[in-house]
Amino acid sequence: TEVTEKLEEVVMIWTKQIRQVLVESEQIRREADDVGPSAELEHWKSRMSSFNSLLDEIKSSRVKKIISILQAARSKTLKQWKELDGRVTIAANEAKDNVRYLYTLDNFFGPLANASPVTVMEHIPSLMNTVCMIYCTSPYYNTSERMTSLFLKITNQMINTCKTYLCEG
Repeated sequence: TEVTEKLEEVVMIWTKQIRQVLVESEQIRREADDVGPSAELEHWKSRMSSFNSLLDEIKSSRVKKIISILQAARSKTLKQWKELDGRVTIAANEAKDNVRYLYTLDNFFGPLANASPVTVMEHIPSLMNTVCMIYCTSPYYNTSERMTSLFLKITNQMINTCKTYLCEG
């Protein structure tokens, strides 16, 4: 029982740390007003990396051994652990999925940032088709919050491109 108590303390510390990571990941992002759509992809790539690392740690043999010992001891801490494990898995899957979908927009980011306004306009129909495809098929990215954020960043990039064109022209 002494060993079980020590292991439960370790799991409770991990639980607290994982909860903190989840809370921070769900907080509203602070971004500059003129940030472009590539920032959205970078955000999700970073989040994917964080949650994949966390999942790797959770699935490590060291953690699995501790969890199996606590299962054998019928520890009450495992209910919280399993719930958090599930939430981390969902967050990792969401980030991976969002990166995959946002990469379909990646080939538009260069023209949006570096082209003339006329060239930008030529890319708008296919860009909107791709955004529509993301909205219709992504299980995670099809919310009004996600789409609003993406459209805001696309619009910011178009405005910045036009400003640059006007100032240099």
